[in-house]
Amino acid sequence: MMIARNWFALLPALLVCSCGTVSFYTQAVGGQMEIWRKSRPNAKVLADASVADRVKQRLRLIEELRAFAASDLRLPTKSFGKYCDLKRPYVVWVVFAAPEFSIEAKRWWYPFVGNLKYRGFFAEQDARKEGQRLRQQGLDVFVGGVEAYSTLGYFKDPVLNTFLHRSDHELAELIFHELTHAKAFIPGDTDFNEAFATANAEDGVRRWLRSKNDLAGLRAYEAGLQRSRKTVRLLLDTREKLKQVYSYTYRSIETERLAKQRVFENMLRRAGAQGPQTKVRSQNGLSSWNNARLNTIATYYTLVPGFERLLKQHHGNLEAFHHEVASMRKLSDEERLNVLGTP
Repeated sequence: MMIARNWFALLPALLVCSCGTVSFYTQAVGGQMEIWRKSRPNAKVLADASVADRVKQRLRLIEELRAFAASDLRLPTKSFGKYCDLKRPYVVWVVFAAPEFSIEAKRWWYPFVGNLKYRGFFAEQDARKEGQRLRQQGLDVFVGGVEAYSTLGYFKDPVLNTFLHRSDHELAELIFHELTHAKAFIPGDTDFNEAFATANAEDGVRRWLRSKNDLAGLRAYEAGLQRSRKTVRLLLDTREKLKQVYSYTYRSIETERLAKQRVFENMLRRAGAQGPQTKVRSQNGLSSWNNARLNTIATYYTLVPGFERLLKQHHGNLEAFHHEVASMRKLSDEERLNVLGTP
């Protein structure tokens, strides 16, 4: 979920919005203000004897990561200089939706950032309520908790308790991912923005581990990425099979639903054959899988190979890579896909 640069700028838009939209932005402003109110500079948290050693250890690591991001990754690092304990497992809950027989995601429009493929809420019950409302419209819906989000460099995002449980590699990837959003962001192109942040963050973790001469850590990180990519390939392949299913003309809705179900059943069988490291059985098995949930994967990973190729073409030169990515803001969606070599 993205928040506008200055929430006062939302007021003119609110005056012409529906009651539901006013309610959405009201909770968004309230949630952001809660984060500001509960944030303290990292230095004060580190000096506080009442703060757990585990939290301090994570904050010291994040300070190291911020310094590396600035010096070696060419990323803006005004975020993560403060710490906020929200005393809950997620900062926001995000709603994804799609038609029952289409892989095209529902989009929501936001000031400053354009159309995005998700709707975020600071309270889980609000997200669940929105999800239920969309289900009643006949849409496939997925609601999930999110540990971190970016205000795109408009605000100084704090470190949140919601992501301190991660391993060193995972925490580094998260920090670099969120800082990348402040480097380059194209309004309205969710897939482009998230895939760029994903590819750039993974490359950043590799560089960080090499800088520490942590070759064992690098091997473990690469092995983890390979396992993750195996799962992603399965899910994206499933999404493509569904696209083919939805292109057919069926005698009845029930027949099309059965064809859709068989695709997901096949996905779970393939996952079982690949072994327990292919983690697609969570959240109540088959009943939890639908078009919307698959889109959460597609958003982050479909375009990643294109960005990886682009970085390789620049021989790992981050300044040239970031410059070309930022220049794509001037291109149309189709032109950006052509540059990335992704159909």
